[in-house]
Amino acid sequence: MVVGQGSDTGSEPEAGTNPFGAEPSDDRRATERLCAVCRVERSISDLIRFVAGPDDVVVPDLNRKLPGRGVWVTADKASVAAAVKSQAFAKRLKRQVTVPEDLPDRIEAMLLKRLEQALAMANKAGVMVFGFAQVEAELDKCQISVLVHGSDGAEGGREKLDRKLAAIARARGDTAAIVNILTIDQISLAMGRSNVVHAGLRKGGATDRVWSEAERIKRYQAGFGASA
Repeated sequence: MVVGQGSDTGSEPEAGTNPFGAEPSDDRRATERLCAVCRVERSISDLIRFVAGPDDVVVPDLNRKLPGRGVWVTADKASVAAAVKSQAFAKRLKRQVTVPEDLPDRIEAMLLKRLEQALAMANKAGVMVFGFAQVEAELDKCQISVLVHGSDGAEGGREKLDRKLAAIARARGDTAAIVNILTIDQISLAMGRSNVVHAGLRKGGATDRVWSEAERIKRYQAGFGASA
């Protein structure tokens, strides 16, 4: 693959392998691409890949697996909006394509849905507790790694739980992992429960995915370099 020229097939090579079966691939070339808007090379984790579908409509490839030549854009809403406005997709793909005007909003909705799905998976994995009292009890036992609050919930209870997690995180030399992106209704729907205002997640792979998706949507909304 040639970094920055968009000549990829959608699937990333495995670590230590070369997609052409020759010399081992350079790690940097395998994990960095050129943003079509700002023309800066970034890690693929800081970019969104786009491809043109069979109908020549540009679609986001959030999992970086769709076939076809990719166009990479810095993973924030402002950069995607700039790509739409500047016709960067047609320029990089070197042909006429259809780009939905609401593409930045569509991606935001997709990222929010991914966060909801990650919460649902964490719930099925049994790493979640719900309700203020239950979450506080688990915090007192230092069992909570990530806090999730409804963005439209009361600030008083949220702040008390946040302070406890922050103290635990400081003792570990970490920063508190707090997610307050989704509304109470969105969290409740994802959990299949009613009126979920506060939730706590214990350590585990499902929890890591929730935090990863939360960071991704926060960066997308707030701008490159932000964190959840």
